Amino acid sequence: MIKAVIFDLDGTLIQSIPDIGGSMNRVLQRFGLQPHPLEAYYTMVGNGARILTERAVGEHRELIDAVYKAYRKEYAAHTCDSSHPYDGIPEMLKSLRNNGILTAVFSNKDHEDVVSVLKHYFPEHTFDAIRGRMEAVPLKPAPDGALLIAQELGLTSQEFLYVGDTGTDMDCGKNAGMETVGVTWGFRTRAELEMHQACHIIDRPEELLELIH
Repeated sequence: MIKAVIFDLDGTLIQSIPDIGGSMNRVLQRFGLQPHPLEAYYTMVGNGARILTERAVGEHRELIDAVYKAYRKEYAAHTCDSSHPYDGIPEMLKSLRNNGILTAVFSNKDHEDVVSVLKHYFPEHTFDAIRGRMEAVPLKPAPDGALLIAQELGLTSQEFLYVGDTGTDMDCGKNAGMETVGVTWGFRTRAELEMHQACHIIDRPEELLELIH
């Protein structure tokens, strides 16, 4: 029986590419590097800010540390400029709450940024657990963070749905022993979700409630 849902954040609950890409592009230009089209960030994000930086600087490897530091500061100041929840997400979260389903968020984004984004865009919803990138906890697709959420909520892996928009999310959920749900409204394709063996794939947030019931 499903008692809780773990959500990815970027590409699952919120459309955040304008703020992520905009912040990185401003930093790249400061360092004399070419900015990327915002569309390019759909495949550059998902594995944490460090990997995003490595992908963004390309062959300019000597700039990774400096750009990474500058990006984290820039994005922290612009997490809520142009991002927004996907259509139907606030209503879906409310319905989960009304049906007694616990909700959690696990993201490779820095923990402080995750907290500020959720507080800004979902002020009426209280998540039962929140985990962003923290020291000594491996990033997704390692299952450690998801398993820590299960421990925090006092539930087994089999009592969770793990919801995300990327292959990394599907691998993380599978590694944690959770039933995975891929969403097609995010940053990646249905083909990627299928390739990473999503247990379910949904096209609209309200379909998640149908799965649970």
